Amino acid sequence: MFIVRTLAEDSKTTGRWYVIVSMGRAAGHLALGIGGAAGATLTVIGEEFPERHVPIQRLADILEGAIIKRLVHGRDHGVALLAEGLLVKLDPKTLGTVARDAYGNVRLQELELARLLKTRVTASLAARGVETGIVAKDLGYELRCAPPGGFDIQYCRSLGYWATCFLLDGGSEALATIQGGRLVPIPFRDLLDPTTGKIRVRYADIHSEAYRTLHAYMIRLKREDFERPEQLKSLVAASGLSEADFVARFGYVVGVAPARPASA
Repeated sequence: MFIVRTLAEDSKTTGRWYVIVSMGRAAGHLALGIGGAAGATLTVIGEEFPERHVPIQRLADILEGAIIKRLVHGRDHGVALLAEGLLVKLDPKTLGTVARDAYGNVRLQELELARLLKTRVTASLAARGVETGIVAKDLGYELRCAPPGGFDIQYCRSLGYWATCFLLDGGSEALATIQGGRLVPIPFRDLLDPTTGKIRVRYADIHSEAYRTLHAYMIRLKREDFERPEQLKSLVAASGLSEADFVARFGYVVGVAPARPASA
C-alpha cells in the first residue's frame, strides 16, 4: 500500500500515469487490497473476465478509457493497478511478437504487461493528439519487505494465538481462519480439489459487496457514462473521437457495443 501511495503522490506532482502490475498470479485479492487501501484510480483483475482468453487490446482500452475519463475530471494523472493473473488470461494471438518456448507457448515470465499496455495506450492517444505520460512498474518481491499496517499486525497476531490454542487443544491438519471474530479451523481435506489433489484457488468474488464498493470508487468507464448524454459528450470531446467512433471503440468494455475483434 505504502509503495503505491508514494507512486500516486508522484503521479500527481508530475502529471503522469503509473501502470503497476502487482504480484498475485492466480487471484486478484492482493491487487484489490492494495488498490483499495492506496486509493488507486482503478484496479483490474483476472476475475473480471469470464472468458478463457482476453485480447490484450481490451485491457488497453480499459486503461485508455480511464485516462480519458480522468481528463474530463480535469486530472492528467492516475494509478492503474493490474493483477499479475491477467497474464494467464491473455489471448496469445493478440500479443504480437513475444518470446515463446519450444512448444510455442508464450513465456509469461518475460511478458512485461505494464510496458505492453503503456506502448499501446500512449500510441493510441498520441495519434489523436492526446498527450499523456505513462510509467510502467512491476511490484514484485519488494512487497514482501514492506512494513505491515495496523490491521495486518493485529490480524496475524490473532491468527497465531488462535492457531496455538487450536493445537494445544489437540487440533491438527487444519487452516486457522478468523470469521466473525471467532476461530474457524478449516480441515486441509476441505481445501483440496478432489480432481487435482491440489489446494483450490479462492478467487475474488466480483459480485460481492466488498468488490462492488471498491469498483464504485474506481475512475474507469462504466455503463452509466454512455447512458448520460452530457457525460458522454464530455468524454467524446476529451477523446478526440466522434461520438459514434467513441462508442464503437470503448462501449464494448462496459457492454453497450459489440465486442471488438480479437485481433484488433
